[in-house]
Amino acid sequence: MLTAVTLTALVAGCGTTGARTTGGDREKTPPGFPVTVTNCGVSTTYQRPPQRAVTLNQHTTEIMLALGLEDHMVGTAYLDDRILPEYREQYRRIPVLAERYPSYEALLKKAPDFVYGGYSSAFSQQDGRSRQRLREAGINTHLNIANCTDEPVGMSEVHEEIRTVAKIFGVPQRAEKLIDRMTDTLSQVQRRLGDVQPVSVFVYDSGTKSATTTGGDGIANAIVRMSGGRNIFADQRESFFDVSWEQVIRQRPERIVILDYGSTTVEQKRNALLNKPALADVPAVEHRRFAVLPLSSAVTGVRVPRAVAELSEQLHPGRFR
Repeated sequence: MLTAVTLTALVAGCGTTGARTTGGDREKTPPGFPVTVTNCGVSTTYQRPPQRAVTLNQHTTEIMLALGLEDHMVGTAYLDDRILPEYREQYRRIPVLAERYPSYEALLKKAPDFVYGGYSSAFSQQDGRSRQRLREAGINTHLNIANCTDEPVGMSEVHEEIRTVAKIFGVPQRAEKLIDRMTDTLSQVQRRLGDVQPVSVFVYDSGTKSATTTGGDGIANAIVRMSGGRNIFADQRESFFDVSWEQVIRQRPERIVILDYGSTTVEQKRNALLNKPALADVPAVEHRRFAVLPLSSAVTGVRVPRAVAELSEQLHPGRFR
């Protein structure tokens, strides 16, 4: 087994300049570089595009694949769902380092020059993967923008994330083409919805004694809004938080959107809500008006327009016949 010191030596020198190259034209700075990115308070200057990237969390992996950057990737980890069909062939060529997060030592064995995390937990100090520790090992890091802002997250943040990653890898034109396709999908949905009256929505993540739901700051709230819904807890700043069932009952939501992930199935969640006597008179429960949104779509990544299209059709089926 390689020691931590030896592993660190494998990637020492990557630092803020990316992987080392030697000889001739390879030492020349590529067009458009250097670029400096400030991300969640960490400023990094890239002299050239990263060549040995590792993605942690599904939405970061899919952003990289959507930008055609699979040849720059040496590892990935932590899926919540199946990779989107259009990216599966590229994904199959990338080593999966762990079912969830790899250890610090497992990361260093791949000698990455860039690690891209979707959630703050990707760079957990307790687990030994802090951004500072990786930087000291010569590894640049980037954290999804949703973890960096105190403001509500919407499509402008999704676009900014895509543009920033494309900038780091020197492919800004690919970002614009991707954003154009995403914008076109959303425009088509908005044309179908027209002047539809928003329906009140309770987003149900999990919980029995209380309920975990989404507030106004997360991208899930923006997805509900763009889908012709009104999140009943949009006035709460948190992305996810717990509420009592009494609070849900008082709001009398017309629809319940179930977040689909983990070992508890959508059917089990739906049955739990239907079998809770206190909810019997809530319109969404009384009339069995449920919708489903995969958690993998309720994050700041390339799935957002698709999520809006699918949720819109569930909330307003009459507009999509």
